[in-house]
Amino acid sequence: MQLETFLEHSASRFPQKTFLVCGQGRWTFADVETAANRLAHGLLAGGVQRGDRVAIFQENGYEAVVSIFAVLKAGAVFLMVNPTIKAGKLRYVLNNSRAVALIAPGRKMGRVENFWHDLPYLMRVVVTDPPGEGLPTGLPKCVGFQELLSACADREKPPAKRAIDIDLAALIYTSGSTGNPKGVMLTHRNMVSAATSITTYLENTSDDVVLNVLPLAFDYGLYQVLMAARFGGTVVLERSFTYPEVALRRAVAEGVTGLPLVPTMSAILLQMDLTRYDWSRLRYITNTAAALPTEHIIRLRRLLPHAKLFSMYGLTECKRVSYLPPEEIDRRPGSVGRGMPNEEVYVVDDGGRRVGPGVVGELVVRGANVMCGYWELPEETARRLKPGPLPDEKVLYTGDLFRCDAEGFLYFVGRKDDMIKSRGEKVSPREIENVLYAHPEIAEAAVIGVPDEILGQAIKAIVAPRSGSALDEQAVLRYCAERLEDFMVPKYVEILSTIPKTANGKIDKRQLAGALS
Repeated sequence: MQLETFLEHSASRFPQKTFLVCGQGRWTFADVETAANRLAHGLLAGGVQRGDRVAIFQENGYEAVVSIFAVLKAGAVFLMVNPTIKAGKLRYVLNNSRAVALIAPGRKMGRVENFWHDLPYLMRVVVTDPPGEGLPTGLPKCVGFQELLSACADREKPPAKRAIDIDLAALIYTSGSTGNPKGVMLTHRNMVSAATSITTYLENTSDDVVLNVLPLAFDYGLYQVLMAARFGGTVVLERSFTYPEVALRRAVAEGVTGLPLVPTMSAILLQMDLTRYDWSRLRYITNTAAALPTEHIIRLRRLLPHAKLFSMYGLTECKRVSYLPPEEIDRRPGSVGRGMPNEEVYVVDDGGRRVGPGVVGELVVRGANVMCGYWELPEETARRLKPGPLPDEKVLYTGDLFRCDAEGFLYFVGRKDDMIKSRGEKVSPREIENVLYAHPEIAEAAVIGVPDEILGQAIKAIVAPRSGSALDEQAVLRYCAERLEDFMVPKYVEILSTIPKTANGKIDKRQLAGALS
């Protein structure tokens, strides 16, 4: 099965049912299906071929959703680009993926124009909201989104040879240990398998209405749309959770039954008076990205006792790993559950041998949802995908430390590397350190994660200034804010005359972290 058939089947079953609510707009399954078909024809006519990569540089909205399904219908591979990405990383992602087309709003085209001649593979730009004076003049081969839809009268899906289930459907870029993002390669089979398993244990039906305030560049947000397309539900798509009261009023007005959370959101919600809102239709709440604090679980259960709370664990490389059945949440609130349907998970020691209950080791995932590797990074792929129980089989070594109890319930212990998860995003310390080292007044830099009740982990930068510098914390924060996405900007900065080192001369992050505990 191909991922785009989710939409096609629901459009056939529920053509006039509302699929997408965003801003003041409402679109049925038939609306989105027709638009996606037309855009797919336009992409093919513009030279996009089966297997090509197409970058979607959009905020949450109708255009982004249509673009995802259009790229799939064209037999191509989509990659969602975070709307807050900085120019340098955008250029890297476009060139690393060899994207042949970019779908983006006109107001973001200035970033691309600055390095257009450094994008040898990009041959077409689809502008979703051209400025009043028309399409950008500095970019050749530009076409308007609506112009492409209007130019194609064919409402049917393209007849072109389509992808099969082992072909790539998406590249999802996540922070890499080298500081550059790495593209997680997900096939149609990977994504269909993950979506099917998740919607099975959530018991989704076409009556479900899901509020999604998470960015589509974040796989947790992306899958809300894909899964709703699968079960024929409605997605209420908000740009963000910047204005929580606005989002909650919309949730009540639309009769939301599903509420996906990350810990940052739950912390904000629990500072509000939730009794002011009618939650009678809310059927379930989900959490992933980082573990939901036990205190948050207790308070949410008390405030919304009728809603099932699913505490989950996952990572981009396989989408979802486990979920805790709601009936277990009060008995073991610290657990992230057991492996989801059609998947096997187990804990191993450093030698790859399975360990028993209570023993801490690395979590391994086995299933059709496991990625096929990192885009053109064979060494990084080999570190994560290792031989499994069957000949020629590869299983995912998550890099995360877990223990399980005698009944197989998993408990997260910590991360094997120093990657930071803040606001639900995986952040590479090295990427931030590279930016800090580029500052003319910084001699040394280290970035660590520190516990934070709202963010999960907050980012802390420790810097040593060059001799004679009058560097201060606010100057460092401003510098980072100009060069990093908002979720990567440190919350704290500490200036030291020198940064602690290990015996072999490396910066001692353990000592830095230990000083905070």
